[in-house]
Amino acid sequence: MINIEAFISNHITFREKSFFQDDLLRYENQLRLQIEGKSALVIGGGGTIGSSFIRALLKFNPARLFVVDLSENYLTELTRDLRSTLGMRVPDDYKTYPINFSDPVFDKILQDAGPFDIVANFAAHKHVRSEKDQFSVIALLENNIVKAEQLLGKLAESPPEHFFCVSTDKAANPVNIMGASKKIMEEVIMAYAGHFPVSTARFANVAFSNGSLLAGYLERMMKHQPLSCPSDIRRFFVSPEESGQICLMACILGKTGEIFFPKLDEEQMMNFKDITIEFLRQQGLETSICASEEEARYEASMMQANSRSYPVYFFESDTSGEKTFEEFYTEGEELDLATFSSLGIIKNAPRRSMDEIRNMVGELKRVIQTPGLTKAEIVKVMTSFLPGFHHIETGKNLDQKM
Repeated sequence: MINIEAFISNHITFREKSFFQDDLLRYENQLRLQIEGKSALVIGGGGTIGSSFIRALLKFNPARLFVVDLSENYLTELTRDLRSTLGMRVPDDYKTYPINFSDPVFDKILQDAGPFDIVANFAAHKHVRSEKDQFSVIALLENNIVKAEQLLGKLAESPPEHFFCVSTDKAANPVNIMGASKKIMEEVIMAYAGHFPVSTARFANVAFSNGSLLAGYLERMMKHQPLSCPSDIRRFFVSPEESGQICLMACILGKTGEIFFPKLDEEQMMNFKDITIEFLRQQGLETSICASEEEARYEASMMQANSRSYPVYFFESDTSGEKTFEEFYTEGEELDLATFSSLGIIKNAPRRSMDEIRNMVGELKRVIQTPGLTKAEIVKVMTSFLPGFHHIETGKNLDQKM
């Protein structure tokens, strides 16, 4: 079985140690002072980034940890993983809840177990795949914006010492609805920057994260199915461990209203095609390039147990909302590149008034409840919120591909 952690280090990030190790060591005492003995609530904590944040957090000995996630299976695996890891100190007061953070029972948890010193929200639609039609877009907007704003309103009643909500590089010059929703989410949380400390982070693809293309390779190969990936897409990558470290530093060390991003250079971008070929090579397999999905499926069905090649279909990206490159900040954003060696900070993120935010969220809720609403009409409304939003619509989505 391939060692995924070693593969990421040797063939994707090309880093023997964490990109953020020097900053973690430099600010270790400050992190410990702000975390040790404190209570933490992690929402969406069962996924790759949320669980990585928890592992990073537990190194500094919080006294209480509550984790909320929609997936009961994710929470089960999180608990098994934490309790099976040598040296991992899980608080005595550790609880997991498979619930939605907008459910009434979540409010009861806040009332009975709160307030929490540290609150981190990772519950979000994160895939461009989630904007195939008006129904999937409505679910995305409700989760990333409407429910996020409701959470902030609840927390304002008993403010935490630190609040963090994960963003995405796709919020910089967004060309897809997911990225635009995260950009609006940033503005929503910035409106609360005067009520309690809030911060966020835009960062790269997390290699082999749950639901990602690369993680899908493991599933496909277990089922003897072909691989498929775009040939023209380049992305920045961080490891799962690094993703949690970014969020921890942004959450605990960030000043209110700051947006963090990793200081990665353009030459550190990786092409999915190159990763795919190397992934197979590390398993002693050659890439058998197929001309179509159908050919790839047929070749996979004919594979023998001792076959030394594996069928792959490479294609040029043609789905809605895809960028061929990534960026973490845009022109006009004030950058602090000196405080951390591995992280940059956007200092002047726009802060709309609370009235503006409430009017915007109210308008969004009204629009998404409109009968017969189309995806194009949703894009039009979001463009009115974000004049710089230029949605790339091709009429195709990732659910139409292998």
